Amino acid sequence: MTTTAAPFPAEKTALVTGAASERGIGRVTAERLASEGWAVAVADLDPIASKSVAEAIAGKFGVRTYGVGMNVADVEQVNAGIDEVEANLPQLVAVANIAGISNPTSYLDIKPEEWDLVLNVNLRGPHFVTQRAARSMVANNVGRIVNISSCSAPMGGGTFSKTAYSTAKAGVEGLTRATARELSPMGVTVNCVAPGPIDTDIMGGTLSDERKEELAAGLLVGRVGTQADIASMVNYLVTEEASFITGQVYDVNGGLWFR
Repeated sequence: MTTTAAPFPAEKTALVTGAASERGIGRVTAERLASEGWAVAVADLDPIASKSVAEAIAGKFGVRTYGVGMNVADVEQVNAGIDEVEANLPQLVAVANIAGISNPTSYLDIKPEEWDLVLNVNLRGPHFVTQRAARSMVANNVGRIVNISSCSAPMGGGTFSKTAYSTAKAGVEGLTRATARELSPMGVTVNCVAPGPIDTDIMGGTLSDERKEELAAGLLVGRVGTQADIASMVNYLVTEEASFITGQVYDVNGGLWFR
């Protein structure tokens, strides 16, 4: 049954996974959302790092924050972590599923345990987080979920990571569309951002100037992307004004790839 979504509450929380890495998209996204007045839950593998980043964001932007250790590939940790967030922050309204890992191993050489790790973190993780968060969002009849895919999904690789990563990210896009179909009638939109080359550690470490020039040569805008480029799109998709957008995959790739 389709219902009209509830309005955003006066105080609202955004949970960002993978948000403790200093050079990651997650941390910049958490900061961007805090700058817009969101209470922010910082989730990452390391609970100490998560709490440290949360405290830094609170001090910089004057918002409520909470840091929690969470392995997104472990459903019990995810459920317990979100329980903890909800006990310490305002109503959970938005989730940015940004935690992820890369893997440059070629298809003929990748070991089963490597394959499983990439799929577990990059695909099972967003599923576990989305499922638990959506239970609360549906109960409140309002929510925004944003997943992170990659240009590697439609291209089949071609940047740093190879088959396992591309497969996982293609799955994330399918997860986005399927959950949007189920959850949107209950007030919860689900969308996805697919970055192109971004200067983060998931590209194998800090990009050298030479590597940046090499990558930029294939981009219409003439530069490699930044974490802020992705954070800006995530920020828009979690706004109340974005209520008519769901089930979409947005390519933020500098013109690298056209679907």
